[in-house]
Amino acid sequence: MPPGSVVFTGNQKVAKVQLHYLKYNATHFEEHTLDSHSEIVYHQPTAADVNWLDIRGIHDTDLIQQLGKIFELHPLILEAIVDTNQRPKFEEYEKGIFLIFKALSFDKQQKKIIPEQIALYFRNDLLITFQEDHTDIFTAIRQRLHTKKGKIRLRGADYLAYSLVDNLVDNYFQVLDQIEEEIEQLEDKLLESPDVNAKEAIHLLKKEVIRVRKAVSPLREAINLFSKSDSAFIAESTGIFIRNLYGNTIQIMDIADTYRDILNGLQDLYISEISFKMNQVMQVLTIITTIFVPLSFLVGLYGMNFDHMPELHYKYGYFVLLGIMFLIAIGLLIWFRRKKWL
Repeated sequence: MPPGSVVFTGNQKVAKVQLHYLKYNATHFEEHTLDSHSEIVYHQPTAADVNWLDIRGIHDTDLIQQLGKIFELHPLILEAIVDTNQRPKFEEYEKGIFLIFKALSFDKQQKKIIPEQIALYFRNDLLITFQEDHTDIFTAIRQRLHTKKGKIRLRGADYLAYSLVDNLVDNYFQVLDQIEEEIEQLEDKLLESPDVNAKEAIHLLKKEVIRVRKAVSPLREAINLFSKSDSAFIAESTGIFIRNLYGNTIQIMDIADTYRDILNGLQDLYISEISFKMNQVMQVLTIITTIFVPLSFLVGLYGMNFDHMPELHYKYGYFVLLGIMFLIAIGLLIWFRRKKWL
């Protein structure tokens, strides 16, 4: 299909698209939930305010195209919004700036990371976000806007865009903290009683850490471009915050690499524990075999069918032989103990 074709490629995660409109300045704040697509026309951005339109559910391609016409979005932006296989990226357009990134959440039950693609477009007076799911990952930012905490109400759409990306990066730290808890529990389990399930858990956690790294690596590049941009849509005062955000992505990469090394160490620990247990079993079996070698010799010796064996007709020969075999077994056990083989 030609470039700019609006084709949804993901899984539909909401039954109906939800539209949330928010407008604010230093003294005024209002928020609306739009019941129909036609209401978007009545909420055109005003230059005196920062206007935030949040779309939850991106499967409705007609709505996406309608938004493109209303807010003059480039066709390539519309194509990227509905393509959930996009890499995190930063792009500058004549009429605005576009970002795509991955939001991650950790499912403790399945021990699995759940990704969600987030698209963000902003210009001087407008910011539009596109979320796949109805769950709002920007709840903390909305709360700060409601309570006038921080500097968001005093700044423009570029600072709001920075705050949303910063919120996403903070969420990455939370995901890594949850993975760290799983690693600690897994380490304790390995030291206590390693089994096949532990091996599988290590492998799954390694995959999830790699998933985090794959999401953060292109995001780091996108934020680097974001921090170096001289676009007129980004105020100079916002640049220092974006550069700090870039440092956070590097820290996330370092943490992910550390966790990957720890999991590799746990895998080696699992192999060592299994080998140690196997060696213990083999040691016990070897000792038992060693004890029974001389006993088997005596049994075999007196089991031969020769007529002239003096001990065969001795009245207490059987009991003497049992005593000798018992003393041999006890003597070997004492010797193994002194050698610290037991």
